[in-house]
Amino acid sequence: MSSTSNTPPSDSRRDWQLPAHEITVFGPKQADYALVIPVINEGEKIRNQLREFEAVQPPVDLVVADGGSTDGSLNDGILDQVGARALLTKTGSGKLSAQLRMAYAWCLDEGYSGIVTMDGNGKDRVDQVHRFVTALKDGADYAQGSRYATGGRAMNTPLDRELGNRFVHAPILSLAGGKRLTDTTNGFRAYSWCFLLDPKVAPFREVFSNYELLFYLTKRAGQLGYAVTEVPVDRSYPDAGPTPTKISGFRARWTILCQTLAAACGRYDP
Repeated sequence: MSSTSNTPPSDSRRDWQLPAHEITVFGPKQADYALVIPVINEGEKIRNQLREFEAVQPPVDLVVADGGSTDGSLNDGILDQVGARALLTKTGSGKLSAQLRMAYAWCLDEGYSGIVTMDGNGKDRVDQVHRFVTALKDGADYAQGSRYATGGRAMNTPLDRELGNRFVHAPILSLAGGKRLTDTTNGFRAYSWCFLLDPKVAPFREVFSNYELLFYLTKRAGQLGYAVTEVPVDRSYPDAGPTPTKISGFRARWTILCQTLAAACGRYDP
């Protein structure tokens, strides 16, 4: 195992704006595709997901993008034990989009052909990661996981999430991008290297701090004519207890709506 701080990008990427972060590498690159899991204080949910990764061994290198967890969920050498490739720990400002900028930049510098992303809160199935790898290999530049696509399953989705996603969020981004999608709030998705490196996309900007990057990339892929597809997935919420999410309360939902509309209207376009 080796540990280093982040290094400057190559000459062609010196304009990338990335949050301050630290990198711990556990082993060499072994796959053509990377799986990025953004986390922050996910407790036993992420530990179970990591054990699932070890059991399934999908055709990807695992990169965990930590937003600054303080719950010890990534301690005890668990990442090394399950065969993770790297841990990137954000020490600078920003939330989810900053974590993703940090991780995507590192993966591209490492030469991965594409990046799969899934949440670290146990709602997604690691044994479905291979579906996104297949989609990328088949020519997709943006593969959006959908619980509503044929073959997907939505389990215990809270009613407000169901209504907001299907009748507000997905229609807005589908219209803006010119590509019909059904589950645009779903973080289970994949991107090709050429899409992320397109200067007309330019995802490595500080304007992407909260959830903006996810919504922007959804819209931009269709708008620029990239190959977009949906991948059927299962998305499961617990039968009881609190909803595993960082989005709660009216203010958070209003923020999501505002960021969605901003992405649709082109406010984040370079």
